[in-house]
Amino acid sequence: MSEAFQVLSFEDARHIVEEHTAKLAPPETEIVDLLVADRRVLAKAIMSDRDLPPFPRSTRDGYALRSTDPAAVPRFLEVIGEIKAGESLENIPKHLGNGQAVSIMTGAPVPAGADAVVMVEYTSQQGGRVEITRSIAAGENIVPAGAEAKQGSVLVERGVRLNEAAIALAASVGKFRLEVYKRPCVAMLATGDEIVSVDTTPGPTQIRNSNSYSLAVQIRNAGGEPVLLPIAPDEPRRLRELMEEGLNSDALLMTGGVSMGRYDLVEQVLEELKAEFFFTGAKIQPGRPVVFGRCRGMGGRETEGTYFFGLPGNPVSTMVTFELFARPIVEALGGMSPQKLRFVYAKLKSEIRVKMGLKRFLPAILSGELEGSRVELVSWQGSGDVAATARANCYVVVPPDRELIPAGEFVAIIPR
Repeated sequence: MSEAFQVLSFEDARHIVEEHTAKLAPPETEIVDLLVADRRVLAKAIMSDRDLPPFPRSTRDGYALRSTDPAAVPRFLEVIGEIKAGESLENIPKHLGNGQAVSIMTGAPVPAGADAVVMVEYTSQQGGRVEITRSIAAGENIVPAGAEAKQGSVLVERGVRLNEAAIALAASVGKFRLEVYKRPCVAMLATGDEIVSVDTTPGPTQIRNSNSYSLAVQIRNAGGEPVLLPIAPDEPRRLRELMEEGLNSDALLMTGGVSMGRYDLVEQVLEELKAEFFFTGAKIQPGRPVVFGRCRGMGGRETEGTYFFGLPGNPVSTMVTFELFARPIVEALGGMSPQKLRFVYAKLKSEIRVKMGLKRFLPAILSGELEGSRVELVSWQGSGDVAATARANCYVVVPPDRELIPAGEFVAIIPR
């Protein structure tokens, strides 16, 4: 193995991935209907076509009034009208005078002269007069015109993955079609003679190909389109053929064959393909033998070349290394703005004891809410234990210099 091959700390390996995501050119775009735009990455910012709200809006059912007219409580005001949501401006009193109030509904425009809305719960109407039973401050229960957004302002930035709130904003400004980035095609190649397809009865020493299917879910969640390749045997010629096919996609994810065993051939074949390696391992558990690199002259991205990851074959290692390293590349290939890895913190239910030297991402269960959140490792049998990971909803992050973390200490976690 050449001197260029190197095992890095987690932080250094992640930094290299983030450097490459920042350099990726955005993909081509397409126009999609708003109803099917969820989870797509926006290619053209959504702008407000008018002030939001376009008028001072009441946030409660009640009475619009002058907050200082009169100041004493209780006070009695003349009711001069009623305003419903969607009311024509022609039916709204032009100006609210001294000693007057207007019955108003949630979402309705506040008439000129009124500077507050008192909730109906604090009123009592008798004929043409209303009794106000509590004091009220200027601006109470009113959203000023343009408070949410000004006409021409950016509502959703380019490079954002669209969720329900972004879709609602687009609809509110009449965007029934949106320009989004095309999803990247990400090839998945499982390697090893011990791997068989899911519809095959495995032999005594064989296992079904679960990695490609877990990766397919993760790829879709990251905004990509998974492409399933045939299983590659431990034979250099066929492995190379399938790798070349995968390198014609926007990215290639390989599972297995990246350790130091005699039949771990992935790195050997990549060297034959003149691959550029950025790292060939990270000091983490699970997932130490992860590989990241690029092959130029293949695929549809001639400028950047095709990025590839060699992910460890153990299922949990595959899932963890995708989230830590491959996800940012897939998201960037889909036009998403680069994201930093974000951690949350919770108190540890039971102590953790590990060997020092590796940064660990261990499956765990987070329970409780806010200040009462607690996290505890699931009982697992190592990086091949998918059943334990299926029970987990997060990973606890254990620093490489910690051998013991006592119960009750706050620890960093990555939600799943």
